Amino acid sequence: MYRQLQNNLASGWNTWNTRSILSHVLLPQGLAVNIGVKSNGITGHRFLQEAYLSPKEPRSETVVAGYHAYDGRYTECTVTWEGTQFRVESAHDGTGLVVLITPLKLPARPPSLIVEAGMLWNRPGSVSAQKNGLLAQAGTHRFLVQSTAPTLAEALPLTGKHLSVLFDKVIGLSVGTPRSLDDIRRIVRQERLAFEKTLARHGTLTETYLVQQSALAWNMIYDPDLRGVVAPVSRFWNTFFGGQYVLFDWDTYLSAYMAGLDNRPLAYANAVEATKGIDRFGMVPNYVAGGGLGSPDRSQPPVGSLMILALYHQYHDRWLLELTFDRLLRWNRWWPTHRDTGGLLCWGSDNVPPDGAAHSWQGAAYESGLDNSPMYDGVPFNPKTNQLQLADVGLNSLYIADCKALAELAQVLDRPGEATELKQRADSYSKALQTLWQEEKGIFLNRRTDTGQFSDRLSPTLFYPMLAGVATPEQARRMVTEHLLNPAEFWGEWVLPSVARNDPAFSEQNYWRGRIWAPLNFLVYMGLRNYDLPEARKQLVEKSNQLLLKNWRESRSVPENFHASGVGRLPNEALNRSDSFYHWGALMGFMSFLEQGKVESPKKTAP
Repeated sequence: MYRQLQNNLASGWNTWNTRSILSHVLLPQGLAVNIGVKSNGITGHRFLQEAYLSPKEPRSETVVAGYHAYDGRYTECTVTWEGTQFRVESAHDGTGLVVLITPLKLPARPPSLIVEAGMLWNRPGSVSAQKNGLLAQAGTHRFLVQSTAPTLAEALPLTGKHLSVLFDKVIGLSVGTPRSLDDIRRIVRQERLAFEKTLARHGTLTETYLVQQSALAWNMIYDPDLRGVVAPVSRFWNTFFGGQYVLFDWDTYLSAYMAGLDNRPLAYANAVEATKGIDRFGMVPNYVAGGGLGSPDRSQPPVGSLMILALYHQYHDRWLLELTFDRLLRWNRWWPTHRDTGGLLCWGSDNVPPDGAAHSWQGAAYESGLDNSPMYDGVPFNPKTNQLQLADVGLNSLYIADCKALAELAQVLDRPGEATELKQRADSYSKALQTLWQEEKGIFLNRRTDTGQFSDRLSPTLFYPMLAGVATPEQARRMVTEHLLNPAEFWGEWVLPSVARNDPAFSEQNYWRGRIWAPLNFLVYMGLRNYDLPEARKQLVEKSNQLLLKNWRESRSVPENFHASGVGRLPNEALNRSDSFYHWGALMGFMSFLEQGKVESPKKTAP
């Protein structure tokens, strides 16, 4: 079933190539048509051959996301580079690909538009230059690549066959059936209107849906190692891992649930590919990447079972559970074996070299998913247990939720033995987690395993006992009224900061030291759903969606994280650690669909 799903998903024209959103690829053939620009300035010739949406680091090009249908039937983006600004629209109507490139701003000496064709991933085929364009042979299919503008006789240092045209007016490209510029415009307009109709179905959440859908569709790629399609966190992150793909654990599971709103195949692809990391590492690793890369020393927050359970409630596909259950159960059993100290779980790192990360303490912090959180400042690492000496409220809560979700999946699969095992484990850790409740402070607190002292560093992860259904109704009420809604700690115009506002680290606004992160808001929201706290839940949903839309409207960005002032990236900010097109940022809006009942969610976990 899964292989057939992937085969269906990996078909047709789309922006499958992770190296550039200006590369349009036909699957399964692997024919790529790449669009580039060559400057013709007097200081020399330069090429724009790769383009990424709003990357983490400064680059020569700026790309602004437009529409992108999941199936690639219509895409749109605007690129600014070397004094040239242009809009690229692509469409296909079942007979071939058309691309419309519209100059919006041109330098005194117009650049050349380069159209390169070739076969990706060593797929069989060939491209030859013809008098009227390029002829591509891919399997039994022949494709003529043509431009509506006359070609230039330029000898360019490119390895693939290519066309070069003067980019001083609107250019149309056709791949397959030759098209006139008017025909190309008509097809592009037709497919744009069709896409806009799909947006309109979401009513008051139309713009929120557009942000979420864009974050997933633009980051959806094909990878030959996986033999399938996935949506990594962002294309630019892939470049750090050999330019293929990288899947981070909880990022990928959370995005799978988000995709499940209306794209079942992509949701399943992300959930399954993340889970398959267990086959190599015995647990779902912090990351797995192309070329055999991965993190053998550490895992990441165990949210997989909870998200797969949610997808099951949405689509009721038993085969998805049959494919993933044993792997998820193996991961669940891994935690007590590798991360238990005194009946509670601690983040850790098993010190296996060679992925280049700092091992021991930093590896354990990476496992938490909160890489530089002040919660772990000054906490020693025990090299005998390979753990931070801190019983972590967030980890134990997520693990209990994992046990409960897996137990429900076991019941669906008629595996009563495993269901009993998981319920017993959930009960044991639930009782232990209650020992971290601090009555006088009205919140669960992390506790040092070496000294027994409680930590006073506050983070949204301390609200996760609501997600696990461990907090009593009174405990939940106190946590929300005394801490979550407290403007000195977590509440305000923009929420939720990753550390309390009155913590000395908050002012740093450096990654997990004070910035606002969508997964924290989302998991806290999921916990609030288990309790009769409707106003807090409603406000969290509204404030989160407003923050997402604020950034989208101002910069067309979907930030990895948000500055507590309400922006994803501040100009000239010294510590601007936020990818501007990172898919889990859209979780800030996905909560609105859950709140309005537009997507199924896991049943409430009773306290």
